[in-house]
Amino acid sequence: MISVEEAKELIKETVSPLTIKEVSVVDALDYFLAESIIAPLSIPSFNQSAMDGYAFCFEDINQSITIVDEVAAGDVREIETEKGTAVRIFTGAKVPAGYDTVVMQELTEVSNNQLTIKDEGLKMGGNIRLKGSQIEVGDVGLEEGTKITAAAVGFISALGYTTIKVYKSPRVAIIATGNELVKPGNELKEGQIYESNTFMLQAALNKLKIEPTITVVEDNQSVTQKAIEEAIQNNELVLLSGGISVGDYDYVKESLDNLGVEDVFYKIKQKPGKPLFYGKTSSCYVFGLPGNPAAALSCFYQYAYPAINLMKGSTDAFLQKIKLPITNQLKKKEGRSVFYKGFTDFKTVTLLEAQGSDMLKSFALANCFIYIPAKATLINEAEIVEVHLLP
Repeated sequence: MISVEEAKELIKETVSPLTIKEVSVVDALDYFLAESIIAPLSIPSFNQSAMDGYAFCFEDINQSITIVDEVAAGDVREIETEKGTAVRIFTGAKVPAGYDTVVMQELTEVSNNQLTIKDEGLKMGGNIRLKGSQIEVGDVGLEEGTKITAAAVGFISALGYTTIKVYKSPRVAIIATGNELVKPGNELKEGQIYESNTFMLQAALNKLKIEPTITVVEDNQSVTQKAIEEAIQNNELVLLSGGISVGDYDYVKESLDNLGVEDVFYKIKQKPGKPLFYGKTSSCYVFGLPGNPAAALSCFYQYAYPAINLMKGSTDAFLQKIKLPITNQLKKKEGRSVFYKGFTDFKTVTLLEAQGSDMLKSFALANCFIYIPAKATLINEAEIVEVHLLP
């Protein structure tokens, strides 16, 4: 078995971005940039008024100033300026050359076309967005690996781009195994349970803008192996739920070995999810997740989620970490790291009840993991702990 830290390092070392495609900027949300965005122009590309008011030369501030023109946003005229003059100007408009300050209209008086400034705190250059103050032509606007947010779409569009290069998202297959599994909506017989892992993992993937294919198979070696083989051939990532341990009806590991899937690691000194498997072929990454739902989802977020982000080109793939004081006392055995379900208000973090690997009710209320390293045995109330935020 390896440690949590070793397992995560192996994921970073072995997972590479997928191929690159070009998409329209408006369709790029949640992709990761495959190349840096270089500014083809400065923003603003001219000295721009930050508000409605009057543009003038600051050295004239203590005298009556003659208003000679009006400039609206989008006005492209070259306006001549003279000492002792001003123009009425509106937010976003180009400030005429020769004027160096804008005063907001509420702090002025106008009588017979003469402007008197009442803003005692106004300084030279006030209320002007200088050319290139956001970005200069030729500068790097966004680095390769940056996730495209709504704001990034706006920023890239403001630079004049219509298309950009991004890394492809992986095609993902989910395979759940177990004779006891019954699809919700059907009648349960004694000894059966409703299958929930595929729905849970599908929802987590949907949040990443990925629509997986889903298969549920019985505990049969040939059926299991055929389903895995087809999934590997048609996808870049396969998530297997259940059957990864060493029981008499666990056929996943045997099938992976028969198919030549390279073991990167199998079993981690952690709780929940000790029997986690991670392997790869030349074109596909494979995770064998535990069958217990809380363990499966914990392993998904700690390992498969960052692998997906790395495949999509992210340079910051793992769950966001913060340090917070815990509100409970916590005891555990030495030897295994533990991912506890927790809830944080971002001032403190609280350990939730019902931490079993099968218990999704408490997980449904969690917004984070509390990570306790393998060597720790006692965490006192108010002690600082590592918190992994759920997406």
